Amino acid sequence: MSRRPGFSIICSVVFGAFALGLATLAGNISLPQHTVASSSSFEPSVATHKTQAASALALQFPSAREIPTGIGTFSAPPPTRSTFTASWQSARGAKGYLLDVSTSDSFSSYVDGYRGLDVGNVTRRVVTGLGPGTTYYYRVRPYTTNGLASYSQPVRAATAPTTGLIINPTFDSSITNDPDAVAIEAMISRAISIYESLFDDPFTIQIRFRYATTAPDGTPLPPGTASQSDFAVYLIAWNTCLNALIADATTSNDNLANASLPGSALSTNIRPSSANGRAIGLDTPTAMFADGHVGNGGPYDGIVTLNSALAYQFTRPPAGGIFDAQRSTEHEIDELIGLGSHLGQMGNDLRPQDLFSWSSAGVRNTSSSGTRYLSIDSGATNIVNFSQDPTGDFGDWLSEDCPQTQPYVQNAFICPGQYSDISATSPEGINLDVVGYDLNQTVLGNISTRASVQTGDNVMIGGFIVQGTTPKRVIIRAIGPELSQYGVPNPLTDPTLELHDGTGALIASNDNWQTTIIGGIITQDQVQDIQNSGHTPGDSRESAIIANLPAGNYTAIVRGVNSTIGVALVEVYDLSPDVSSILGNISTRSLVQTGDNVMIGGFIVQGTTPRSVIIRAIGPELSQYGVPNPLANPTLELHDGNGALIASNDNWQTTIIGGIITQDQVDDIQNSGHAPGDPNESAIIANLPPGNYTAIVRGVNNTTGVALVEAYDLY
Repeated sequence: MSRRPGFSIICSVVFGAFALGLATLAGNISLPQHTVASSSSFEPSVATHKTQAASALALQFPSAREIPTGIGTFSAPPPTRSTFTASWQSARGAKGYLLDVSTSDSFSSYVDGYRGLDVGNVTRRVVTGLGPGTTYYYRVRPYTTNGLASYSQPVRAATAPTTGLIINPTFDSSITNDPDAVAIEAMISRAISIYESLFDDPFTIQIRFRYATTAPDGTPLPPGTASQSDFAVYLIAWNTCLNALIADATTSNDNLANASLPGSALSTNIRPSSANGRAIGLDTPTAMFADGHVGNGGPYDGIVTLNSALAYQFTRPPAGGIFDAQRSTEHEIDELIGLGSHLGQMGNDLRPQDLFSWSSAGVRNTSSSGTRYLSIDSGATNIVNFSQDPTGDFGDWLSEDCPQTQPYVQNAFICPGQYSDISATSPEGINLDVVGYDLNQTVLGNISTRASVQTGDNVMIGGFIVQGTTPKRVIIRAIGPELSQYGVPNPLTDPTLELHDGTGALIASNDNWQTTIIGGIITQDQVQDIQNSGHTPGDSRESAIIANLPAGNYTAIVRGVNSTIGVALVEVYDLSPDVSSILGNISTRSLVQTGDNVMIGGFIVQGTTPRSVIIRAIGPELSQYGVPNPLANPTLELHDGNGALIASNDNWQTTIIGGIITQDQVDDIQNSGHAPGDPNESAIIANLPPGNYTAIVRGVNNTTGVALVEAYDLY
C-alpha cells in the first residue's frame, strides 16, 4: 500500500500480568452467562489497542474544541436492551436538573443510581444499567438559584423488548461532564443498538466509555492517538477454546467456518477477550477496573477511550475534514469483544480471528509476510484483505487511499468525512459471527406491494436494499392478470417491469416472462431459471427478472403496456437466503385510490425470534421531492398472516392503542431515526414474531393521491 497523507491507525497491544487480590474499586456485577465450560477460572491479562492519527495529518485539522459544540442535528438514539434516552423541556431559570428513574409511576422505588441524580443543565440523558423489555418512568426536578422547583410530570419509557446480547455502557465523568455529553452518549447508544440488533448471545458485556486526552490510568495519550481500547484477555488451551467454538455454532457462517478449522493445533493457546470467551461458553468473567488494570472483581470487560483532542463529530454525516466518532467507537468495541490478530502482540498464541486468516485457497497465513485475507471457507472466498502494513494493525482490514470506496469500520487507515457501521453481512459482522457471537438470523424476507398502476408519475415504484458483502440472487415479478382469480377487480392486463440500480440506471427489463430481454445485467435466456425458481408467474403476460445483485439500492418500476392501467403486484423473492447478504428495508410508491385500489404492502419476518420494525405511510413530504398529487393524509393498518388487524395509525404523533400497541409510541418513533417528516403521515413500531404481514395505506375520508409505504428493520 502506498503511503499518503491520510489518517493512519497504528496499533499496539500490551499485555500485563494477572494482578491477584488487587484493589476493591468495584464489586462483582452479576452477568447473565452461557453455561460455562469449566468451574475454574482462566488467567486474564490486559490488552491495549491504540488507534493513532499520523502526526502530519493531526496538525492539519482543528482540535475537538475548535469544532462548534453539538455540530449537526441531534437525533435521539433508539432504546437498547439496557438503555433509553430521557428527555425533557427546559425550565426557565434552571441551573440544572435532578433525575429520578423508577419502575413505578408513583416512584415508590428507584433504579440504582437514579434517585435525584444531578445531570447538570441539560435536557437529555441516556439512562443505563437497565433490564431488557422493561417499562420505566422518569421525572426531573429543576434547581435554580432560589432552590428546588417542582417535579416534572412522569414520562414512560421502555428498553428494547427483544432478547439477546446486552452491552451495558458506563459513562465516565469525562463524558458526563463534557459540554457535548448528550451527543456523545447518544452516539455510543446508537453504536450499541447495532450490536444488540445483530447478536443473540444471552449475556452482558460491560464497557466503560471515556472521552479524554489520557488513558484510563491517567497516562497522557500519545500525540495523534485517535482512540484506545483496553480490555481483558484470557489464556485458553487450544483444545478447550476450539471445542467451545465448535459447540457454539448456530449459523451457516459458523458451520462453514468450523469446517475450515485446522486438524491440529497451530499454537499452544488461544487468547480470546473476556467477552469473546463468554460468547462461546467459557468462564472468562469481567476483570478490568476503571483505571485499566485487571483483577478479581473488575466490573468491566474493557474500556473505550476517544481522544477528546481529535476533531470528532458525534452526529452524521461528519463534516469534511472531521472524523466520525461512531465509526471509531465501533472499531474499538470490535477489538474489545473479539477482533484482532496475534501479530505484533502475542508471540505464537493466536487470537480467534487468526483461525480464519488465509493467503489462497487451502493455504493458511498467520504471518506478517505476503497476503492475508479473511475467509470462512478454507480460503476459497476472500471476504476482505488484512493489513500487512507494520504501521497499522495487523488485525484490521487493508485500506485504500482516501476517500475510500469501502470505508469499513475496521479499515486500518480511516478517512475524515467518511463513516460506516458494522452489519450482519459486513466483514466485521461475519468475523464476529465465526469467532463465537450468535448472529441474529431473523430478517425481513420476501416483499410485495399491490396497488393501482396508472401512467406518468402514478406508475408503481418498488424499492429495496441488498445489504452484505456477496451478491444476492433474487427474482422480481410484476403480476397482473392472475390477480383476477383472487377476486381483485380491474387487474393490469399486461404489466412490464424495469429494474434500476442506485444511480437510476436501467439494468434489466422484461415484458412477458417467457421472452427474455437481453441487455444490462441480463446476458442469457432466463425462462428455464424462472421456471426452476419456484416463483413462475401464473400468466404469460406477466413479467419477471432474475438477477444477482451486489449490495446497493434498487428500484423496480411497473407499468402497463401501451399506458394501460389496472391493479398490479410487484414482488421481490430471495433465491439465495444462505449467502452473506440480505434483503433490507423496503418501500413502494404508488397512487392510492379507494376500495380495492388502496395500496397493500406485504412482507415476511423470517427466523426464530421477533423483529422490531417501523412501518410508515408517507404522503405530504413527497411534494418536496417533486412528486405531484401526494396523498394529503395517509392512514396505515397492519395485519397479520390471518388477516387480523393488529395495529393502526392516523397521524404518527397520536398513537392508537389497540392490538399489539399497548402504550404511546411517539417517543419511540422519534428515537427510531425514521420519524415521518409531516404530522399527517402515519407510523407504527411493532415487535413482530416470524410470519407474514400486510400493511394497508388509505386516504382519510377516501381521499386519493400518491403515497409511499415503507418497512424499516430496527432491531
